[in-house]
Amino acid sequence: MAEQGHAIEIGRRVIARLRAAFDDSALQRTPFLDQALGDLAAALDQGEGQKLGGKSAEATRFILRAIDRALDEA
Repeated sequence: MAEQGHAIEIGRRVIARLRAAFDDSALQRTPFLDQALGDLAAALDQGEGQKLGGKSAEATRFILRAIDRALDEA
């Protein structure tokens, strides 16, 4: 999650990586990670013709930091 780039794109890649890690049993699901992934998906949800930016990027960065801390503590 220490990637460089736009928070929205990083968030999408993190969702994909975490889901793959769960599927491969490389990472165990926890209530916090499930909630954080749901929150992250909601922050990245965009309506048709809608651009993601400001508030979505800020929420994504906040959630990514929380996920990063949770993984460091695991």
